[in-house]
Amino acid sequence: MAGGAVVSGGSGGNPLRTGFIRREYLWAFILVTSLFFLWGFAYGLLDVLNKHFQNVLGITKLQSTGLQVAYFGIGYFAYSPVAGEVLKRRGYKFTIIMGLGLYALGAILFWPVAKFSVNTTNPSGIFGGFVICTAVIACGLATLEVSANSYVSVMPPHNVANFRLQFSQSFNGVASFSGPLIASKYFFTEENKNNLNNVQWVYLAVSGLGVLVALAFLFTKLPEVSEEALQAEAEALAEMQGSDAQADKPFYRQYRAITGFVAQFLYVGAQVTIGSFFLNYTAENAHISDSRGSQLLSYGLITFTVARFIGTALLAVVSAPVLLFVYSIACTLLAILIGSLHGMPGVVCLIMIMFFESIMYPVIFVLGTTGLGRHTRRAAALLVMGVSGGAVFPPAQGALADRFSTRTSYYLVVPCFVYITGWAFYIWNQDGRRWRAGAESDIEREVQHAAGGTVPAAAVGLSYDGQQERYETGSMKEEVERVEKMA
Repeated sequence: MAGGAVVSGGSGGNPLRTGFIRREYLWAFILVTSLFFLWGFAYGLLDVLNKHFQNVLGITKLQSTGLQVAYFGIGYFAYSPVAGEVLKRRGYKFTIIMGLGLYALGAILFWPVAKFSVNTTNPSGIFGGFVICTAVIACGLATLEVSANSYVSVMPPHNVANFRLQFSQSFNGVASFSGPLIASKYFFTEENKNNLNNVQWVYLAVSGLGVLVALAFLFTKLPEVSEEALQAEAEALAEMQGSDAQADKPFYRQYRAITGFVAQFLYVGAQVTIGSFFLNYTAENAHISDSRGSQLLSYGLITFTVARFIGTALLAVVSAPVLLFVYSIACTLLAILIGSLHGMPGVVCLIMIMFFESIMYPVIFVLGTTGLGRHTRRAAALLVMGVSGGAVFPPAQGALADRFSTRTSYYLVVPCFVYITGWAFYIWNQDGRRWRAGAESDIEREVQHAAGGTVPAAAVGLSYDGQQERYETGSMKEEVERVEKMA
């Protein structure tokens, strides 16, 4: 395959031995990783609010999925292309601060809506207000995902991008299970289970956290990775291979990104439906109270988080497409069991499927944006648009649950994991059928060796606050000499 922003889908080299971040990027990496915690917390609260609004406002399961439609439809599907264009024109730092601003604004708007919910005679109007707040938060989170996922992926060394993004995404999981834990204590306890008072306090804290992180970014010089550097790298690797660079083709012919968008759309749709109706499943299928069900959901998300760290370790030794293939097969089988089993066995399978979902989002993202050069940021926006699957599947599942049962509605996710299984095989075949991480081709190994094993032998562009240093792409020898001088 033609090389690109991420060598071999980010599977090259063992990052536990060679390191997975360069020194000049370390503080930026730490700050960007904090963003994964922010949207993990917001997402963890979303599934619990779904059931809480059913209880307090008397809305149906199908109506409650309006939160998911706003979150994934307006925020991710409609706004991700806007965020991608801003990223392309203004760079990572500006885009991240813009995303944090929208995130904090949406969170603070929860306060007046929750205040007006007291003794309301218009519960539908109150729910509509929460849907609007959720949409604003989602626009901020979509902006952060377009910029943060892309930034972590294109940081050098590029050949361990899967490992690095999986590591950052693990902190997303740490935050996501704290939402249901907070809800089990503050939303579903006796004095609060029939009101929305504590919702306002939780989101006030969320808003404050977003402002603090934005200030940290404002006073930080954030190294930029230019699209010129990514394009030069793709062309340099293609030249060594004696082939045309895939990145030179127009974006509509970047099939890796397009099929990756479909995989991401189906994965997020499946993940959201699994979480959104978790409490309905435990209540109907195992006769478990909402408070206990919220605790079980947090246990499932803890399982998800632990699995992400385990997946990070596995990606140091196993090819990313191979690991995705195995995990998606496991999810397919567990989804069938969830739709078939009654009682606690079904709940156990519902928790287990979260283990195998854990690696999918970051792995699909990196594999779908590999080798795209100047198209990398646009592809990042497209892959984040795939998160809009979370807006499509919950209403469909809600309709199935209302018509048949919540247990039966879980069959909806089976085709999603079947597609991801096939896509993982397709990428594995495209990338040279590698089984192990670090099993690079001779050409890629030569490129890495020439650049000291840290930066692919291509043009490198760094910038601080938009002042870019650009290097013309010359022969491979000249590129290596430039990298060595910069080092």
